[in-house]
Amino acid sequence: MKTVFLDRDGVISIFTPNDYIKNWGEFAFIDGAIDGLKLLYKNGYRLVIISNQSGINKGLFTIEDLEDITENMKNILRKEGIELAGVYYCIHTAEENCDCRKPKGGLFYKAAREIGDINLKEAFFIGDSDIDIQAGKSVGVKTILVLSGKTKSIEETERWEFKPDYIFHNLKEAAVFIIRRDNGKV
Repeated sequence: MKTVFLDRDGVISIFTPNDYIKNWGEFAFIDGAIDGLKLLYKNGYRLVIISNQSGINKGLFTIEDLEDITENMKNILRKEGIELAGVYYCIHTAEENCDCRKPKGGLFYKAAREIGDINLKEAFFIGDSDIDIQAGKSVGVKTILVLSGKTKSIEETERWEFKPDYIFHNLKEAAVFIIRRDNGKV
């Protein structure tokens, strides 16, 4: 089945520089993000969130806070007719050197094992940072950078070791491209 992996903060929800979304009151969908998710879902794509959330192990919010954010987000998406196939978080700090923290690919592999029927070579990962692009490249998915979060301009990517396969302003533009590409219209 066609799969699109997505980072959460900066792709689906607002990006908070030098901070974390610590509770549901701080969460807000980026304009057009729900429309982009809806387009993908209605066109037969399985949607999987892959996100670093080290604020938990830094003591800034709890696993219960993260679960509350996730459930509220999923409920809103459900009301829009969108079901997520999975939501995978790494709660570790960089210093813990785990296998699941992006840019490592552990969460992609975990999702592929648990969900099944995921061909990483045919999948996309939509992210908003160099770490997202590096993570996607590490597992062999096609990478899309959106400029709606941490990264704000194409020029910022010029110094990156790992370059995105595609760049769009936001999730909705990326969704339109994926659908058109897979239907042979690009």
